[in-house]
Amino acid sequence: MTSTRLPGKVLLKANGTTVLEHHLNRLAWSNIPVYIATTTNQTDEPIASLAERLSKSLFRGDEHNVLERYHGCAVHFKLDVIIRVTSDCPLIDGNLVAEGVQHYMDLKDTNAYYSNALVRTFPRGLDFEVFSFELLERAYQQAKEKSDLEHVTPYIYQNKLKGVHVSHFTSAEDHSDLRWTLDTEDDWKLIKTLFEEFGAAALRYREILKIVERHPELKTINIHVKQKEINP
Repeated sequence: MTSTRLPGKVLLKANGTTVLEHHLNRLAWSNIPVYIATTTNQTDEPIASLAERLSKSLFRGDEHNVLERYHGCAVHFKLDVIIRVTSDCPLIDGNLVAEGVQHYMDLKDTNAYYSNALVRTFPRGLDFEVFSFELLERAYQQAKEKSDLEHVTPYIYQNKLKGVHVSHFTSAEDHSDLRWTLDTEDDWKLIKTLFEEFGAAALRYREILKIVERHPELKTINIHVKQKEINP
C-alpha cells in the first residue's frame, strides 16, 4: 500500500475488481496454493481484510526485511518450494507459472534457482522465481546487507550462497520491451485499458500479446517508464 510511485496500487479497481484480486484470480489458473505475504503495518490492513474476505492464506511480517517475511511465511505454512511473484503484476498468467514450475521440478535439484526474470524474453509483469526452501533458509541465515534483505532473491541468484544453479525460463520470441507491470499512473492507464476495453481478465498472455500487436498504440502508453533498479 505504501508504494512510492503509486500508493495503494494493488487496490486500484478495473471492472470493479481490485488489482490484487485480478492477480489472485489469474494465479489460480496454476492450481498451485497462493499465500499473501504482506506487512504488519497498519497501512496494509486493507490487504489483510481482502485476504480474509477471499479466504486466502495470509502471513504478515516486516516491511523492510522482506527476506525474513518470506522465510516466516514458508516456515508457517511448511512450504518446500517457493514460487515468488509480486502483486503489482495483475496480468500474470498462472498457466505460464505452472509450466515454469514443472520445468523446475524436472530439474530435481534443491540448489536450482529458476526464473523468467533474469534473462528476460517475456513482457515485464509475467515474472516468477522458483527456488527451494533450503535455498531460502540459507539466504535467511546468511544475508546481512540491507539490499539482500529487502529484495529476497538477489542473495540467491547472484550466487552469494555458493553452489546455486541458476536456470532460465525463456521464450523463442523476445517481448522484453513490453511493460505490463504496475508502478506508475501510465502503467495503470495501460493495464486498466486492457482490462476494461479488451477483456484481459480472462485472457492468457499470448492472447493479450495479440491485442497489443494489433493495437501498437497501447505499447506507447508506458514505454517511457523506467523500472526502479535494485541497489547493490
